[in-house]
Amino acid sequence: MAWVGLALLPLIGLALILTGLPAFIVLIGASGLGALAAAWSGSGGLLSALPARLTNLFENDLLQALPLFVLMGALLNRLPLADILFRTGTGLMRGSPSGPQVTSIGLGALLAPMNGSVGASIAVLSRTVGPKLVKHGVEPADGLATIAVASTLGVVVPPSLVLILLGDAMMAAHTIASNTMGRSERIINTQDIFRGVMGPAVLFVLLCLAVAAWKGGRTKLSVAIGTSSSIDRIVSIGTIAFIVALLGGVTVGLFYPVEAAAMGAVTLLVGGLLTGYLNRQALMGVLAEALAITGALFALLVAATTFTLVVRCLGTDRLLGQLIADLPGGELGATLVVLGILALSAFVLDVFEIIFVVIPIVMPALLMRVGDAVWVSALTILTLQASFLLPPLGYAVMIARGTTAEVVPIRNLMRALRPFLIAQATVLSLTAAVPAFVHLNGQPQKTTSALAVSEKDVLDKLNQLAPAGPLEVPSLNLD
Repeated sequence: MAWVGLALLPLIGLALILTGLPAFIVLIGASGLGALAAAWSGSGGLLSALPARLTNLFENDLLQALPLFVLMGALLNRLPLADILFRTGTGLMRGSPSGPQVTSIGLGALLAPMNGSVGASIAVLSRTVGPKLVKHGVEPADGLATIAVASTLGVVVPPSLVLILLGDAMMAAHTIASNTMGRSERIINTQDIFRGVMGPAVLFVLLCLAVAAWKGGRTKLSVAIGTSSSIDRIVSIGTIAFIVALLGGVTVGLFYPVEAAAMGAVTLLVGGLLTGYLNRQALMGVLAEALAITGALFALLVAATTFTLVVRCLGTDRLLGQLIADLPGGELGATLVVLGILALSAFVLDVFEIIFVVIPIVMPALLMRVGDAVWVSALTILTLQASFLLPPLGYAVMIARGTTAEVVPIRNLMRALRPFLIAQATVLSLTAAVPAFVHLNGQPQKTTSALAVSEKDVLDKLNQLAPAGPLEVPSLNLD
């Protein structure tokens, strides 16, 4: 029955493409099919653990950050902060034709981690930056590429919601792998991943700024860039200082993501009310949008938790572990194969669906073989970001194309994205080749126990796994 669970994965992708149904409905349907197969084979007893898994899931305090990040994204979409920051940035660079594109990348690096999702970032940047890029003479393909790249910076720049959820999923996967292999090692946490991703994220942002400056230098501005007002500069300085302090404080561990999300959401809410940008009608729209997105994410999380339990009932996790253990090429070869699976998934699933569904299935098996969980996490998030930018099916590219009135040919868009993709490939290759790049803070790359595990040990441990009872079920614990 293990192959039934494996077959459900492409079936889910096809159902999402062909039916257009929400992901949580498709996952619940797939879970029902898998549960019937498990019951027919006599291995459905593990399903009795589902209530305990869901209770454990919703008792997690970290889930409070999810609606708060979503609320911040909805508020940023309604408030003129992005517009003010863009005017200030281009005003400071008014002597350079690259000002609009460089400012757009900087704006994405600053605001995207607070938006909660790639889609929310694209909505903000398309509304505020898109028309101004066209106004200043930037080619439509270049403008679209700039917006798509800037929106994905929230995936890799900590402490974004994506990294918070990935960190928690990787912590659960690392726990399962360590317990299965009998290793005594420190389990990674979200802060470890924040610090590990920081080096690649900073390098990628710098490369994107360099690409934007190079591309912008070849643009002939059709409209002169004006100067920013004193009020714009004051608001921009205060906003940048607040965001840097907020994001930096979480990254270095001064306060928790929930606290940062609460401070950010309340500050934006109070600022919008005091300035009059949030009247009763606008506020109701913001709250309705935040509630709808939050509800969809929680429904997805419940469906994904159910599906991963069904997959475990079918024994698919053990099958994947054996397949990964048999892969040639050592740790790097196994990691690259799993990253390829994630990249293909990104053409069908969004980042939250990948974190909730795919990561809990494939990562425990990979971390049984690979000792450096922080390195794997950094490669995972970089791979997902790169996949979102690959035309024509990249998630960010498809959404960005849908927000523009003018149709941009794929050929032109690929040409505009090429320098950014080269920069992304450079960072990804460097991180893969030099694992120390994610350990700049001096953390050990691996434990000695992880290094001592051979492929035969992995297979032996997997074969020794007995069907677990309800108390032994590893949950998607978002502590």
